[in-house]
Amino acid sequence: MAVGSRPLVPSRLAPGGIAHGSRRTATTSVGAYVALTKPRIIELLLITTVPTMVLAEGGWPSTWLVIITLIGGTLAAGGANAINMYVDRDIDKLMERTRNRPLVTGVIEPRNALVFALVLEMVAFVVLWAGANLLAAALALAATAFYVGIYTLWLKRTSKQNIVIGGAAGAVPVLVGWAAVQNDLSWTPVVLFAVMFFWTPPHFWALAIKYADDYRAANVPMLPAVVPFQNAIRQMVGHTLAMVACTLILIPVADLGFVYSVTAVVMGAMFIGATIWLGSHPTASASMRVFGFSITYVTVLFGAMTLDVLI
Repeated sequence: MAVGSRPLVPSRLAPGGIAHGSRRTATTSVGAYVALTKPRIIELLLITTVPTMVLAEGGWPSTWLVIITLIGGTLAAGGANAINMYVDRDIDKLMERTRNRPLVTGVIEPRNALVFALVLEMVAFVVLWAGANLLAAALALAATAFYVGIYTLWLKRTSKQNIVIGGAAGAVPVLVGWAAVQNDLSWTPVVLFAVMFFWTPPHFWALAIKYADDYRAANVPMLPAVVPFQNAIRQMVGHTLAMVACTLILIPVADLGFVYSVTAVVMGAMFIGATIWLGSHPTASASMRVFGFSITYVTVLFGAMTLDVLI
């Protein structure tokens, strides 16, 4: 194959579970409203919240505070995702990955979806303010504003660096988790934010490689759909290297020990190796393996951080 202006990976060759969308159609009203919130994305965000709260506490925090923070974070993220679906309903119908979303199939009316999303955001703010503190509530609301205003309404359709900047919203849950416990911010949550900030592009671009044709059909300039494949791989490797560097910086900043340190080194080396390996295996199945590993990576890393604090 020759390297041209488009990725070498056919976008629909391999099956695989998608954390950022689903091909199944929600047919009931309740199921459709749940689908609007993109629950799989919420699960991923919450994976980082509880370990950050443990780190902030230096042990297990109040279980009630953990529950409240998870409820508030779920509502805030769900509302943001629902607004994203409301705004993107025109392009979702053009993409195979998103054509079964509730606003495309007509199970939910757009106006109802928007009202639902705004109610979720208001309830999330109240829950976090009342159950945690104003800083945590404000950070969650700011993440939604950034995700909707900067990513969805502006960068997604105009810049090939859309997910790099817009993806910062997905790193905010660590700030919310820390603020819920400490009611302030310090260098530790800032470094954790950087970890997730640099993790997001290689994670999402691995998925976008498989669905590059979808993004072209919808005229969305997602990086793997608009640059040569090797160019996308180089940027994935660069962001992965920066992410791993941040996970190592966290060791002295947060005074983490052996369990986290070994995990960060081993898993980081595997993630770097996976992105480099993808460069020589330009297939949809290979890109989905890297995508799946990126989820495993963040789960294991934050799990190790939790263990390091608790043991």
